Amino acid sequence: MSDRRPFARTLGIDFGLRRVGAAVSDPGRSIATPLEVHERRDPVQDARHYRKLVEENDIDRIVIGLPVHTSGQEGELASKAREWGGWLVGVTGLPVFYFDERYTSKMADEILIGSGFKRQKRKGLRDMLAAQILLQNYLDAGCPETESPLQPLLDFEDEETRP
Repeated sequence: MSDRRPFARTLGIDFGLRRVGAAVSDPGRSIATPLEVHERRDPVQDARHYRKLVEENDIDRIVIGLPVHTSGQEGELASKAREWGGWLVGVTGLPVFYFDERYTSKMADEILIGSGFKRQKRKGLRDMLAAQILLQNYLDAGCPETESPLQPLLDFEDEETRP
């Protein structure tokens, strides 16, 4: 967007039905930092939380990870993420963009396991770290304001070709 505030930040969201991970960019939009994991409650409390979050962190745009199948197709969870993103636009008044988040939770888990975190501690950190990975990928891609067509991953085999 051409009307970006010069020192505003981008909020990255790892959407989940129970927990939502968040990360924030630096003002130059080059580095993503883990921010929080929010336990979803009800729309009123969640709206209050996200309005406060965007105000306190000087956010001017939000990117939500889009859970996509390896085939490149969107499933039910992607539909719920888009629906929740629409709700977030209404709550914050900010533009929301969607970005492919394939394997961010798996990557986050591998980092946490490699760092020696036990299973229970990983559960609380995974969504926040996945949000950081998603946001960093978005920043590295140049903060696109339009969605790229979703492509199947190179290692994807459709069910007809599997033995």
